[in-house]
Amino acid sequence: MKIIKPAVLCTALLLGTFPLTTALHAQDTVAVVQTLTGTASWYGGKFHGRRTANGETYNQNALTAAHRYLPFGTEVVVTNQNNGESVVVRINDRGPFTGGRIIDLSRQAASEIGMINSGTARVTVEVIG
Repeated sequence: MKIIKPAVLCTALLLGTFPLTTALHAQDTVAVVQTLTGTASWYGGKFHGRRTANGETYNQNALTAAHRYLPFGTEVVVTNQNNGESVVVRINDRGPFTGGRIIDLSRQAASEIGMINSGTARVTVEVIG
């Protein structure tokens, strides 16, 4: 079982991105239940304020993401393989719809892992539970 970095866990707890009961058990660790590796992209501006696939209003400043099949509400740790920066996001939309990409991050999430300028990045996506 992989252990989530303490800094990522603390950030997630402070931001309230996953339930406290899930985060605080067995020595304050969170299990990684699935790992994916591939290319991430991000979306923002023209989608800000529109409805997401789960019915929420898209907020480019929130820590959310689109994934083709992970259930809505699933929380994942996305790590940029180029710089090691990580962010915890919640799946609330479907996509990406461009071939070869595994996750589409909100603008804020992309900013936190340093991929705004490049537009895409090689990432590891860890489903936590």
